[in-house]
Amino acid sequence: MDIDFSLVLVLATGIAFVLWLVDKLLFAPGRNQVAKRLQARYPQWEQGGTDDRRQYEQAVQSQARQPVLFEYASSFLPVLAIVLVLRSFIVEPFQIPSASMVPTLEVGDFILVNKFAYGLRLPVVGTRVMEVGEPQRGDVMVFFPPDDKRYFIKRVIGLPGDRVEIRDKRLMINGEVANQTLLAELPAGKPSYQLYKEQIGLVEHAIRTELYKPRGRTPLGYDPDNLSLTVKPGHYFMMGDNRDNSSDSRFWGQVPEHNVVGKAFAIWMHWDSFFSIPSFKRVGMIE
Repeated sequence: MDIDFSLVLVLATGIAFVLWLVDKLLFAPGRNQVAKRLQARYPQWEQGGTDDRRQYEQAVQSQARQPVLFEYASSFLPVLAIVLVLRSFIVEPFQIPSASMVPTLEVGDFILVNKFAYGLRLPVVGTRVMEVGEPQRGDVMVFFPPDDKRYFIKRVIGLPGDRVEIRDKRLMINGEVANQTLLAELPAGKPSYQLYKEQIGLVEHAIRTELYKPRGRTPLGYDPDNLSLTVKPGHYFMMGDNRDNSSDSRFWGQVPEHNVVGKAFAIWMHWDSFFSIPSFKRVGMIE
């Protein structure tokens, strides 16, 4: 079951705020009055080590103590509010669950996503309330695919209005072939896949293609290795860097602007599994 952590965080913050407000308006004034009477009864209540101070503290605990529920709400509210603001509007951590972005991102990579690069959005509903920037070709972007509530991460290939074509696995955007440079054929001898450096606009990044992996037509009717389409207004065409092992826009369609979450910009840790030791060898910026 996929848990909507944003919704949980918003609800938790809202509940803590309501409890804090109820206590502040209804119960805190009464406790303050009791505390003032006790301060008058024990005039040396501010001086540590005195009998008045000890008796005052005991009396407050028995007569004017904040109920546990409201105490917890008051303590957790600032923490929840800070986490909500940071996660919703500034930066959010994600873990890579699949190999669709190999070699750029590996399974177990923990990444940071810039939440304001493409505009400030309300948590949960995703409505953009302030324009800051727009996705660019080559960006690694986190988003929700059409009709899916799971987070996906792919590379922006086509912007609104772009003509995207693939011919025998070679990518073309608006009639311009994306430059590819062969880096390696692996394994050596009889290779099964190839690594390339590919340039999309100003962004140069690594991709992986399989040599012996036939693929049928996608649910949208595309041949994933040979297609031609125009990106719709307000949409983006996304593809994984592991081109022959990626569920992307060739399979489930173009991503509407409303589904954009943020721009992935850094790897901060790699952790294969709970029983392994976290590694920081892959720490760095995402190309």
